Amino acid sequence: MRDQTSAPRMIGESASFLEMQEHISHVAPLNKPVLFVGERGTGKELVAARLHYLSQRWEQTFLKINCAAMSETLLEAQLFGHEAGAYTGASKQRKGYFERADGGTLFLDELANTAMAVQEKILRVIEYGEFERLGGNETLSVDVRIVAATNEDLPDLARQGRFREDLLDRLAFDVVTLPPLRERAEDILILAEHFAVGMVKEIGGEFFAGFSDKVEKALAKYSWPGNIRELKNVIERAVYQNGEGHITRLVFNPFESPYRLRASAQAASDELTLSAGKIGPTTPDLSSADSFDFKNEVQQFEINLLNQALEQNQFNQKKAAEFLNLSYHQLRGYLRKYDLLS
Repeated sequence: MRDQTSAPRMIGESASFLEMQEHISHVAPLNKPVLFVGERGTGKELVAARLHYLSQRWEQTFLKINCAAMSETLLEAQLFGHEAGAYTGASKQRKGYFERADGGTLFLDELANTAMAVQEKILRVIEYGEFERLGGNETLSVDVRIVAATNEDLPDLARQGRFREDLLDRLAFDVVTLPPLRERAEDILILAEHFAVGMVKEIGGEFFAGFSDKVEKALAKYSWPGNIRELKNVIERAVYQNGEGHITRLVFNPFESPYRLRASAQAASDELTLSAGKIGPTTPDLSSADSFDFKNEVQQFEINLLNQALEQNQFNQKKAAEFLNLSYHQLRGYLRKYDLLS
């Protein structure tokens, strides 16, 4: 009987999440390639592992490799292995991932980053189950189920000639698209509590005291560009900073600093001056002042810049961010800081 406890646990109750789960369960028993598509941080590696452990190959090897983490030559050697002397430093024969995953599943992450020559060899393994090690002439046969993942638009890359259309055809026997966290609103708090409990245990705490209403609203309102991975980092950081107490504050961007923000505001001001020709900093006259509220003036200056940039760009935040020479998420951070998010 299959040991379902080996399958990685996935958490969620939203309709899009449950639909994705059902999709995985439906395709898992087949010995066909599957392509996972999703934004960064949506859990593509986790769902690939779940698919393996729900398949008939669950007792066999599950290997994973990040295709973007190495050069073409190194990736080719890692995937297909090499003979002794195949290249400088290859002192002995080495089995590659395809050989080692024989009978099991091989997960190719970030597949869009592979060179065309490597794609051709992967296609041959999918079609015929055959390959040669680097520097060898013996044809080896394997039985490997290939599952791949990408956050790129592979059909578009294929149209541009940057990805093999025949490989895409074979990989796309079934495509599972992972929903981003912003489309799983019901799951955000569930996941946040799960990560919080885990972090409390990691730091030696006894229980999780919960989130304040303000934090729960902030979790729901945030766009989560880094998806589940970002949520995990934000929650674990909050628990670490608050200890076992009630979580009343979140830090979405750990790089935020009053010093960095003032420098960014000045850069934004310079960009406005150059781009618009009419918005620029004004230096207050301090000659007759008894005192000066520096922090308040700087904050008001930033707020004025933000409001003017939004108005000039018809309140389109992405256009306003480009106008200010900021990333979209930096702009959102400023707006959140001054409670300017509508």
